[in-house]
Amino acid sequence: MTSRPAKGGGRWVSVGPARLGRWLDGFAERHGPPAVTATGEAVTLEGADGAVAECRVPFPPLSSSGGGPLARLIAHARRERRVGVLLVRLGGHAAGVFQGEELLVSKVGSRPVHGRSAAGGWSQRRFARRREGQVARAHDAAAEVALRVLGPHLTSLEAVVLGGDRRAVDALRSDRGLAPVFALEAEPFLAVPDPRLAVLAGTPAQFRAVRIRVTDCG
Repeated sequence: MTSRPAKGGGRWVSVGPARLGRWLDGFAERHGPPAVTATGEAVTLEGADGAVAECRVPFPPLSSSGGGPLARLIAHARRERRVGVLLVRLGGHAAGVFQGEELLVSKVGSRPVHGRSAAGGWSQRRFARRREGQVARAHDAAAEVALRVLGPHLTSLEAVVLGGDRRAVDALRSDRGLAPVFALEAEPFLAVPDPRLAVLAGTPAQFRAVRIRVTDCG
């Protein structure tokens, strides 16, 4: 479980599917029996003392049948979906297909991209042209890996989760071949370091977690 401050007040808590039921029970114990409301996007608990927990539904919408809102949220979070993941940072990329937490297929790669030259350095224009070429090749390599890994599974994927650096990911959106990949885009955007295999393999802990905005009473 992770926690961080929320813009506008309160805090965000990320709770894994296996711990979600215990977390919800703990909220009720700490704040009193909650009033529960639900939409397709969120399940909100308001404790007897005024504390509020807004649980964002991962991979919405939440089903309207199958028990009460909390039971439906827990069952929804525990489902083992087939999800594609594409991580891109300048010079590095990784793509994979998960069934639940199991990584079924993956590809990780990198391309060298030099940093910007300092003022007064040698032949700045020549350096800039060289760097532009490196960036273009890095983008091409990331796009090729995304298509190779995710392309054959697009019809069976429920969603594609993106991560890494937003600018590097956005640079791929103009590639028409990747349009079917971006059409399946789902939250959250994963803030990860350089996309190595271990980083890719650990992403289910982020994209399967339920994000909860907690606002304490008073």
